[in-house]
Amino acid sequence: MKKLMMVAMALIVACSASFAEKSELQELNKQRKELRKLDKKQLNERSSKAARKEAKKLKKAGWIVSPGTLPLEKQLDRSYLMEMEFDENLYPKYIMANAQSIGENYDAAKTSALSLAITNLAGQIQTEVTSLIENTVANKQLEANEAASIVETVQSSKNLISQSIGRTITVVECYREVKKGGNKEVLVRIAYNGDMAKAAVKKAVRDELEKKGEKLHEQLDKVLGL
Repeated sequence: MKKLMMVAMALIVACSASFAEKSELQELNKQRKELRKLDKKQLNERSSKAARKEAKKLKKAGWIVSPGTLPLEKQLDRSYLMEMEFDENLYPKYIMANAQSIGENYDAAKTSALSLAITNLAGQIQTEVTSLIENTVANKQLEANEAASIVETVQSSKNLISQSIGRTITVVECYREVKKGGNKEVLVRIAYNGDMAKAAVKKAVRDELEKKGEKLHEQLDKVLGL
């Protein structure tokens, strides 16, 4: 009886998690649809407001930019504008990732932050591609069992996706002094073209999908539009 209760509880938790994920995806898609309806002026106003708010918060925490670079507000404004661009499938035109790292000097901290940001970017790409796959199931363009196998492969291929990422764009770069030791802490936000992200996934998981089933990699190509 106790074992049966534990199994039942596990099923309830699993179902609740699945429902929560679907609810989050629906809410995210709703927000993206609303952004796509805005004209250029409205997008600029929204991004500028968000950029000013974040810049104020970062400056208060001691973050500054290097001489000769764009002011923090301008960098953040560009970042938010890029984040607000989506295609008709609500897939982002740019996928973004943040990271920060401490080093003995600026260059060492920046190199470490960029490396971590690329790892974070691979995770973001996994999330966006998984969402894209789930949308194709909802639209009955892909069978649920095929989608599950593709998602499983994508989710287990973070390192391979990271290695397949090409040149990224550093959209935000700032730093602050670390009080103890005189080290530097660098914060970066990078962007990666959405289509290039799809290509990185395809390159990373194609061989594994071919092993699982001869048509799975073709189905992934269909989902990615490649």
